[in-house]
Amino acid sequence: MEDVIIIGTGCAGYTAAIYTARANLSPLMLSGTQPGGQLTTTTEVENFPGHPEGIMGPDLMMKMQAQAEKFGARISWANVEAVSRCADGSFLVSSGGESHATKTVIVATGAAPRHLGLPDEKSLIGHGLTSCATCDGAFYRNVPVCVIGGGDSACEEAGFLTRFASTVYLIHRRDTLRASKIMVDRTLANPKIVPVWNSTVSAYLTDEQGEIRAVTLTNLQDGTTSELAVNCVFVAIGHVPNSGFLDDLVDKDENGYILQQPGRTATKTPGLFAAGDVADHFYRQAITAAGQGCAAALEAERYLSEHAS
Repeated sequence: MEDVIIIGTGCAGYTAAIYTARANLSPLMLSGTQPGGQLTTTTEVENFPGHPEGIMGPDLMMKMQAQAEKFGARISWANVEAVSRCADGSFLVSSGGESHATKTVIVATGAAPRHLGLPDEKSLIGHGLTSCATCDGAFYRNVPVCVIGGGDSACEEAGFLTRFASTVYLIHRRDTLRASKIMVDRTLANPKIVPVWNSTVSAYLTDEQGEIRAVTLTNLQDGTTSELAVNCVFVAIGHVPNSGFLDDLVDKDENGYILQQPGRTATKTPGLFAAGDVADHFYRQAITAAGQGCAAALEAERYLSEHAS
């Protein structure tokens, strides 16, 4: 039986692996469908401490993986289909046709940003298509960009991007924003934010290097199309936390994010911990995910010491 199984291999998962491995718990990591997490789709990361010159997202994840493996973490490139709790308080994790018994589980499966489902969309992530203004906004100084969405998150992204971009087009399907009144007032009062009402992006247009140069807009009232020149598209229509496989082992909010105990990474099920974007819909940063991975590892280590037989 394993002492710890970590589900997910992003910043939260790898940090949890580093800490549990250094505690001689020999964690088993199950990678999930996107080994390395969302940072593997990001180009240069400038805001992760310890890398003053910046680092490519995939390179950062490879370094974290190497560090975890150096201390004894084991990685299985498999997707988890289900987790169940046994009568003795241990867990059974089903993955790739195999079942793994473990005393504790750390869930670090992240949350996938919602996209529009347009052709070649996945290949454009990191090449002018992103879902994180905080991560990528500084790369688009003095050029036009657009934000897709109409809620608080879209308004926050648009406001943040005005620090860098020459113009921020806010593209929304309706003729009014669905954000809170204070966010709507602040957004519409900003001279650098230009709302594009009753419209949706129906195509991404790229240059010879494969970078986004414009989008095709479709007016939802009359069906007409037009081209809008932008250097980056920030999609802010929500995230989908990867928590469905846990069933009723955890409580979730209305959007599927795992609810942790106040100030903790522990869930309602003893021995089951959650870290990173699967439980965090507020910060959604690599460094905060890493911090939660550390916390979950420390909590799992303490749980094991308290329940040692």
